[in-house]
Amino acid sequence: MRPLQGIKVVTFEHAIAAPFCTRQLADLGARVIKIERPGSGDFARGYDERVSGLASHFVWTHRSKESLTLDVKQPQALDIVHRLLADADVFVQNLAPGAAERLGFGYQTLSTKYPKLIVCDISGYGLDGPFRDKKAYDLLIQSESGFLSITGSDGKPAKAGCSIADIAAGMYGYTNILAALLERAQTGRGKHIDVSMLESMVEWMGYPLYYSIDGQSPPPQAGASHATIFPYGPFIAGDGKTVMLGLQNEREWKHFCETVIVRPDLLADERFASNSGRTKHRDELTRVIVEAFSTLTAEQVIERLEQASIANARMNDMHDVWHHAQLKARQRWTQVSTSAGDMPALYPPGQSADDEPRMDAVPALGAHTDAILQELGFSPTEVEALHAARAV
Repeated sequence: MRPLQGIKVVTFEHAIAAPFCTRQLADLGARVIKIERPGSGDFARGYDERVSGLASHFVWTHRSKESLTLDVKQPQALDIVHRLLADADVFVQNLAPGAAERLGFGYQTLSTKYPKLIVCDISGYGLDGPFRDKKAYDLLIQSESGFLSITGSDGKPAKAGCSIADIAAGMYGYTNILAALLERAQTGRGKHIDVSMLESMVEWMGYPLYYSIDGQSPPPQAGASHATIFPYGPFIAGDGKTVMLGLQNEREWKHFCETVIVRPDLLADERFASNSGRTKHRDELTRVIVEAFSTLTAEQVIERLEQASIANARMNDMHDVWHHAQLKARQRWTQVSTSAGDMPALYPPGQSADDEPRMDAVPALGAHTDAILQELGFSPTEVEALHAARAV
């Protein structure tokens, strides 16, 4: 028995935010029916061909779902959607602003017809306000939320290497849906959830926002280093490899000086007597640290950091992560099926093989269309007619 077994989710989703949200629901056992355009489907299917011809984003966000192709501009297709919604628990959409309403799938319309339905709208800026109709992509929201202003270095902003605005919105959609399901169990009523990428990212920007409150200067761009704690970030060892380390308090600073860089004299240097001082004089301290590391390999630096109980990490690339010893030891990898063969997939964080999370196939476009139509009561002749009319 999975937590969401028996929960039915219908989605008008594309790109990343909503698909990432509904994949979390599928992982917990929900049945997720993804409605796609006939012929082309979700445009994220064409982002790249890196996974044996399939798109990396799509493989990541679509396991355990069913793909139903419908041309929702045709009345027959709209009727099929309503048949699906008749016993659905959740409807998720992240179409262009206003598109769901124009199709008759806005919350006000749906709540009247299906009072127990939970409707989750995911958009760039929310369903009202002056920015409602602005196009919103992940990088644009990273910029609008202020995220880019504190990344990069030397006045050159750097975006996050993954779609964090989409991920943030997807996760807030997911958690709000779980809360709405619990609420419905008490009230018997559905709920409207309005998640915006902007608000999701601004929530994640809480620390730099409060740091800058009342007109104070915001955190400076610090590259891969921490903007306000030092030393905290990447340092080059003598073998050219990068070690990440982070100090959080004066006790760790003392151990760092004595054990790691073997410079106990620095403990008497007033420039470095506090975190704010070390941050202010980070350039001078960086030179000292790099000089101390210049005779050591990265592994030797890590050994000293471990001896001093100072947090550290290797600068792994994607190939390193696929073979990460910790993930292997905890048996975090499994396999999912795709139209291009079996692919590795990480178990959902917090769940293990013993929990039996759904790790079913990534669907080919329209793979479940005929089966779903037959389940809804369409005869083989009627299904054939729908195909002939290009309604599915």
